[in-house]
Amino acid sequence: MIEENIKIHNKLSFELKLGYTARKKKAVSVFTVNTWIFIPNSLDINHSTYDKKDFYRDLKSNIRLITPTFLLRDIAAGKLSPLLKLEKAIKQLTSEPTRSNIAEYEHHIKMFLSILKSALREESGHILKNNIKEDTLFLVNEFIDNIQLISNRYRNLRRAINVSTISPELLNYFLFGDEFMSNIIEQHCFKIIKNFNGEKGTGKARKKIQSEIDREVQYKVMKGYLVPEKDSPDNNREFVHRLTLLKKYAENVLFAAAHKKKDGILKEQVYLSVAAGLSMIFATAIAFSFQLKYGNFTMPFFVALVVSYMLKDRIKELSRYYFAYKAGRSYFDHKTRISLNDKTIGWSKEGMDFIEENKVPSEILKIRNRSAILEADNRNNDEKIILYRKLIRLDRKSIDEISDYTITGINEIIRFNVNSFTTQMDNPEIPLFIEDATEGYTIVTGEKIYYLNLLMQIKGEDQLDYKRYRIVFNRDGIREIQTF
Repeated sequence: MIEENIKIHNKLSFELKLGYTARKKKAVSVFTVNTWIFIPNSLDINHSTYDKKDFYRDLKSNIRLITPTFLLRDIAAGKLSPLLKLEKAIKQLTSEPTRSNIAEYEHHIKMFLSILKSALREESGHILKNNIKEDTLFLVNEFIDNIQLISNRYRNLRRAINVSTISPELLNYFLFGDEFMSNIIEQHCFKIIKNFNGEKGTGKARKKIQSEIDREVQYKVMKGYLVPEKDSPDNNREFVHRLTLLKKYAENVLFAAAHKKKDGILKEQVYLSVAAGLSMIFATAIAFSFQLKYGNFTMPFFVALVVSYMLKDRIKELSRYYFAYKAGRSYFDHKTRISLNDKTIGWSKEGMDFIEENKVPSEILKIRNRSAILEADNRNNDEKIILYRKLIRLDRKSIDEISDYTITGINEIIRFNVNSFTTQMDNPEIPLFIEDATEGYTIVTGEKIYYLNLLMQIKGEDQLDYKRYRIVFNRDGIREIQTF
């Protein structure tokens, strides 16, 4: 199964998150995602101005394991809580501070933090989506109670790790986790309060959340952790920098190593060799036929050799083009081996090509659903179309072997920067004239926007879905992403 989600990442980038869930009872799961990108002709993006290197420069992809799913209450007091695994790892480390026990200890700190962050995101989102108003206070109370149980249980483990066999460096791993945990608790509490503002019947819930924020801020100040300050840009810059470092430290446990290489190198070399052979056959056939008819040292034979040599190079280049590009479209540009802790769990292939509209499936053009005026304009100023193909293969047994947690699959986070698409754009604001009773007219501005249409075909074992997204952007950046 494939789940997708798209959002604006920053001013000039959007982020597409694809979740590939491998079936438990199937040894190998294969997924296909085809994305057709329809580009306005006025942006001057085509195979002459924007090649594969440009495309892959603008595209950044990260692959990580799907975070194991836990409710906050299961982390706080469940029989399979990651805190129990961490407690066991600490006991083993303090008794035997070996290299393997150190790695296990750090692994379980990071897994606990990643699982907690995911659980906080899901349950804070559930509170905000809750439509049963009389349940709001109950949900908030349970949310805060579980947070306090979890944070207290984690912090109480400090005394178990603060022993003579543990170096200050190893103790710091634990303290990094404590600081990151405090930051993400505070972050999600602020998220709830922000969305509660102005909403009736949330007064008691807001006070409860605010008390938890105060508790965490006081704790961080007491421990000497950085906190944002209202009139201190230098402090806040340092806080953001440290927050980023802590995030990378905590979450890298789930990121898979991606070893990318060019795909189909052997096949490509075979095709190019065939092209060279065809051109040589042509040149040799011409030479032999003229030699038999006119002899070795004659003018016709000399002319034939020159002409055959000229045509041989052209035939070779045309054959190379056909085999390397035309036939090569059935293959991919890159193959990426996906691994964690040096264990391969699958691979991913990707390919990008400009294609003609008559090569686009009819169901995709139907979903594209051009307006009448755009369809009329498209006869002269046709949209350019990029096809970006993904093929993913996951091995269920290998995934089960890489962790003592239940891992359902991988997430691929694809970020695409649209800056290359903005170079030929007009100014983002256009002056418009409207009537004015006093002056006769007045000038207002209208925003000039462009649309980038993304049509996706998503295939799993028993899944075939089509999605359409529209990126609304101009020279100032991405304005919104529309879903159809």
